Parts: sequence; structure tokens; C-alpha cells
Amino acid sequence: MSEYQLEVEGVCKRFGGVVANDRITLSVPQGRIIGLIGPNGSGKTTLFNSIVGYHPIDKGSIRFEGREISDMRVPEIARLGVLRTFQQTRIYGKMTCVQNMQISMPHTNEGLRTMFSKYPPEVVDKAESLLEFLGLYAKRHLMAGDLSFGQQKLLEFAMALMNEPRLLLLDEPTAGINPTLINGLIERLKRSNADLGITLFVIEHNIRAIMNLAEHIYCLAHGQLLTSGPPDQIQNDQQVIDAYLGAK
Repeated sequence: MSEYQLEVEGVCKRFGGVVANDRITLSVPQGRIIGLIGPNGSGKTTLFNSIVGYHPIDKGSIRFEGREISDMRVPEIARLGVLRTFQQTRIYGKMTCVQNMQISMPHTNEGLRTMFSKYPPEVVDKAESLLEFLGLYAKRHLMAGDLSFGQQKLLEFAMALMNEPRLLLLDEPTAGINPTLINGLIERLKRSNADLGITLFVIEHNIRAIMNLAEHIYCLAHGQLLTSGPPDQIQNDQQVIDAYLGAK
């Protein structure tokens, strides 16, 4: 079995005449934190969408734990343990934090009646335990819409953890968050990786944040893989510097 939990090989994705991903090849080892950076329009979110099944790739291979998943739909891939969060939070603002956690549990019967039926005590316990783990326990009965944006991002992360993912793709977890709170968020992501054993693959524009979080970083530019390496190598790589300065 491969040492890599996720293997992306030669992936191409077009939208009409626009090449969003051009022969992307990268690997994510199990139990690690891997970063994905690049200027706006470099193809990062498109790649994430392809990995979790939101749109089919045109060419190449995507394997999760040795299994080809590029021909699978979103629910099938999610059941394997591959989930993602989004730049803009997807929470239910008119429901409490605990209720958000409860309805994020996987359902075999997707009817509304099932989703809003009374949950067993173990589900409530699990929800409250994860909220405590992420520092949101005191907010558990507040409406999610009343949380700060940073707290909403933590709640969305907690909702993903309710599904016990094996690989979690995070799309700009620090975007829109008060800079004074970013270090705390990074520590919670690291703790989730270390204590829960969840592999994290993270898109991030905040270079300082991703350098502090990831142990290996891939950089995309113009839909192609520009370079990859450990954080100290990436932040001093002239190609990376030029790509970001050129984007500005």
C-alpha cells in the first residue's frame, strides 16, 4: 500500500477554453498537514473541487488510500472519509451550535423527518465534546449566526469533525478572521491533526499562517504546479516570490 493517503497524478480540468488545472501531480501522506498556495486564479479551489467530486476531471488520476475516486460522486467520496470546508462558511445561522453539529452527522435516510428527529444522547455528547475541543463549548446554545466569523469557521470545522473524516480539505481557514485570533486557530488545527489523527490539506493565502501550519507546501501558478517543498524552502523560492508579486 502506498505511503500516501491522497495521490493526484496528471490531473487536467478545463472550463470551456480555460485550463484551470494542467497536469497537476502531488501527494499527501497520511496523518500530515500539507499546504497548497498560489495567487488568485491559480487553480487551487478547482483542484479541491475535483478531489471531493464536485466536478469530474478531464484527464489524470485521483486516488485515496490506493482507490481511484475521480469517477465517484460527492456522497461516495465523503463516505470514504474525504471532506472539505469552504472559504465562505456553510452553517445554519438560525440554529444553535449544537443543532448545527447534530444535523451534520451522516444520515442513511436523508429525509427532513430523519434530520430533525430527536438525537440520541451519544450524538449530543459527541457534539458538545468536539465544541469543547475547539473552544466553543460556552457558545453551544447560541445561534450560529450570532457567532463571530472566526467562531463560525471553527463551528464549520467542528461540523466536519462530526463525520470523523480521514482527510479534511480546508479552503482558506484563516480568511476573514481577526489577525489576533489566527494563531489560536492554527493551534487548534494542529491539535486536531495530532490528537484525532486527521490528515489536513490546506489552501491558504496567509503565507505566515501556512508556513506555521504545514510541514510541506505545494505552490500553483496559472493552473500548473510551480514548485513544492518544506516551508523554509518555499518562502525563499524566487519562483514563488515572483508568482505572488506578479499577481499584485
